[in-house]
Parts: sequence; structure tokens; C-alpha cells
Amino acid sequence: MLAQLRQQAILERIRRTGGARVAELVQDLGVSDMTIRRDLEALADRGLVEKVHGGATIAGAGSTEEPGFSAKSARQEAEKEAIARRAARLVRPGSSVALSAGTTTWTAARHLADVPELTVITNSLKVADVFYRSGRADQTVVLVGGVRTPSDALVGPVAVAAIRSMNVDVLLLGVHGMSVRAGFTTPNLLEAETDRELVGSAQRLVVLADHTKWGTIGISTIAHLDRADVVVSDTGLPAEAGAELSERVGELLLADPSEPDDRGEPTA
Repeated sequence: MLAQLRQQAILERIRRTGGARVAELVQDLGVSDMTIRRDLEALADRGLVEKVHGGATIAGAGSTEEPGFSAKSARQEAEKEAIARRAARLVRPGSSVALSAGTTTWTAARHLADVPELTVITNSLKVADVFYRSGRADQTVVLVGGVRTPSDALVGPVAVAAIRSMNVDVLLLGVHGMSVRAGFTTPNLLEAETDRELVGSAQRLVVLADHTKWGTIGISTIAHLDRADVVVSDTGLPAEAGAELSERVGELLLADPSEPDDRGEPTA
């Protein structure tokens, strides 16, 4: 493939998904690591992408950028499905579970909808809708109030006040990004405040974050890495990221998107 055509393909992918890692591009385009890095350098020189550790993001994507729910739900679908399925196994029947807003936690909710006797606390309209549609009479679902964000989260002082009075067994937390320096982050200041209250309410913190979240930094920190009891990511997580997380979090679980789901069907 000519360099111009390859760079156009890379640019289209980054625009579609918000970012791409070098390792993924090497595999998908069948060229060397060095070739991809030169392509990204050329695109960055033209102001079309911004280089980040291990890959690139769309130019202008800053720490306060917050894609809508629909845009995020189309990214890393197989990885999110595998992560959600693995995380759902950590929730026992009859327990209380909080789910933050996000497309990965929304996917996890679909796996939890059949778990008996759950008490569910959430600030996500999408997550609450999953449990509402399941119609289980033995589940209790509490949707906190608040101001709606682009990711369909309810945040702000009303949400914080409601969550502050609660204590849950486990929190499934979705994040915008994670890094050694900034920890788990979000691009929305009010959502960060609400998520911090969710973290404080939980006996056990389980963070759901696909491999593209590593190295992404939102404007506000929810919690430092060592606060997480478990991080559930996927097998696309770079080795160096896995080493950093394993050193700092209680447990790192890597879900394989190619493994069959509970019905014996592959997720990818």
C-alpha cells in the first residue's frame, strides 16, 4: 500500500474511533512498527493527529473532551463485551452493586440483569434502563437524580447527596482514562465529583477500562490507581501498562475478546 493511502486509512480510523495504538495499526495494515510511527509523525506534522504514548488521537482531543454515549458505544465493542462479562462474575447474587455511567458499565449491566436479588445503585440513565427492561421483581434499582451529561450520567450536588448516604458491596466504575500520574480520570468535573462519592460508598472498587484508556488523561482525577481492588481490562493492554497496573492495583484481570461468551459464541 502506498504511504499516502496508508496514512489516509490511519487517519480515517483515528477519526472514527478517537484514537489508535501503534500495535493495532501494525497488525491491521501488515507493516512494520517503524513504518506506522513514521506515518503518525507525518500526520502529526500536518496537524491531523496528536501523538500519544503508544499511538495517536485525533487532533484537538483534550482533557475536557467528552464524546456522547452513541459515539463511545461504537468503540472497542468486542473488548467491552469481554470486560463486562468478566466483571459481572465478580458480583454475587443478593449483593448491592453500584454502576457508574459509561458504555462498558452499561454492557456489564446487561450481564447483571439476570443475577437474582441484586440491589443496584446507579447514576446512569442507560444502566437503569437495562434493569428496568429486564423486569425482575427480585431486583431493587435506585437511580440517583442530578444534571445530565453527554454520556447520560446524572451528576452534581443532588447525585452526590443521594450517594453519600449509601453503602454498597461493590462498585463497577467506568473511566475515561488511566495513567500512573493522574490515576483514573474523567473529562467532566461534575462527573468526577459524583464518581468520587461512588468510590467512597463502596467496600470494593472494580474499574472497567479497555486497553485504549491507558495513557488517556481527563481533566479530573476520580481516584489514584492504588485505590482499585480490581482492574478489568483486555488482552490488548500493552505489556508495560500491565506491569504498571499490576504493581499498583489489587488485582489485574485481562479479558480475551476472542473467547466464547456464556452461550458458547465468540465475542469478536
